[in-house]
Amino acid sequence: MFANYKVFDSHCHIYPEKISRRAVDGIDAFYGVIAHGKGTVNDLIERGVSAGVDRFLVHSVATNEHQVRVINEFIAAEVAGYPDRLTGFGTLYPKSENVEADYEHLRSLGLSGIKLHPDFQRCSVDSPQCRKIYEICARDGFPVLVHFGDIRQDYSNPERAEKVLKDYPSLKIIGAHLGGWSVWKEAADRLSEYENLYVDCCSSTAYLSDSEFCRCVEKFGTKKVLFGTDYPMWSAKTEIKSIMRMGFSEDELHNIFYNNICRFLETEF
Repeated sequence: MFANYKVFDSHCHIYPEKISRRAVDGIDAFYGVIAHGKGTVNDLIERGVSAGVDRFLVHSVATNEHQVRVINEFIAAEVAGYPDRLTGFGTLYPKSENVEADYEHLRSLGLSGIKLHPDFQRCSVDSPQCRKIYEICARDGFPVLVHFGDIRQDYSNPERAEKVLKDYPSLKIIGAHLGGWSVWKEAADRLSEYENLYVDCCSSTAYLSDSEFCRCVEKFGTKKVLFGTDYPMWSAKTEIKSIMRMGFSEDELHNIFYNNICRFLETEF
């Protein structure tokens, strides 16, 4: 069914085996779901490849400064183990006093970008602490993937996200969850005009009708939307089928599934 498409899953969380169950349970509790996967790299690749996924963008999030280098070294090691399958983003902890040193360490590991989750890290996306990270990344042209949106709290909602996009027009940024999990319409209306913003579509099809989903994609443009599963949250096979049924053209599907993330990362795989 998917033989005509290369597929890059642009949003995957992975954890070491010894903590994966606890980490997945924590995600389930936070979002009120039951995750599809186990949260390990082997499970990710096995499930994803069987569904037709060719490559995966993997990351994790530090919720304190002591986790940063441990997580980044773990992600780098997993990428080194599966170079033909994985691209890795590291993490920084915005409230750390060692952000610049941790950033240099992350770069030395060969990681390809940074993942931030303001809601988990309890630090507003437009805070001075996060802005320090954006300044470094904008300076170096280094990509950032940021969790955007949560109707239950205000760390990363569209009004705050828009301030970041406006103040850092050269920042290469992916806004997760169509730019605003659980606040999709507001995100599409407020953020779609910013040229430096790409969005992934993970954890969206399960909550939106097909028409609502397509409206958001059309607002951002099919050359700015990236396929993602939010692994371990959702089944890659189910998510691919959801996108396939929406009525996008062949060219649009190729862009969403693969071409857009390659363009964003400025790399061909």
